[in-house]
Amino acid sequence: MALTGDDISRLYRREAAALLLFFSRRLFDPEVAVDLVGETFAAAFSDRRQFRGTTGEEAVGWIYGIARHQLSGYLRRGAVERRAMSRLGVERRALTDPEYERIEELSVAAELGDVVVDRLQQLAPGQREAVRLRVIDELPYAEVAARLEISEESARTRVSRALQALAGGADAKSNGSGKRSGQAVEHD
Repeated sequence: MALTGDDISRLYRREAAALLLFFSRRLFDPEVAVDLVGETFAAAFSDRRQFRGTTGEEAVGWIYGIARHQLSGYLRRGAVERRAMSRLGVERRALTDPEYERIEELSVAAELGDVVVDRLQQLAPGQREAVRLRVIDELPYAEVAARLEISEESARTRVSRALQALAGGADAKSNGSGKRSGQAVEHD
């Protein structure tokens, strides 16, 4: 299935910050990282009809494949390209202090993201899915309830308990009875 320009735009909104971190952590140069994010999505847009996947996960994997290709190309070209740009008098726009600070904030956020991913894995499967639908997919509670085949009130409760667990307000694997989630039926 070929991707549309709108599909690439959605991927950009969802993945650009993560790709910025991907490049920043490998190059330690925020300006180059910003350039490579742009080049990655420009290449994705240009090659969007070549995408053969069928899922969002496959599209994200495809974007990261392009990103790895952009990174390796940058590292290969490296000094040669910078010298050529200098000879031509072409200069990259310098990042502003707030842009540098934002990239650093994103780096810290990514580290926190690792903690969140770990805590998500500790949630009961029903809670994890409820959080994914409500928070990540941004679905209304009525749609969360429909997809999970539970009442809207139960969906709200499930999301609330999961978010409390993620915030550290409850044992992520406890269902309130003291038993681990693998030993008891999940309560709504």
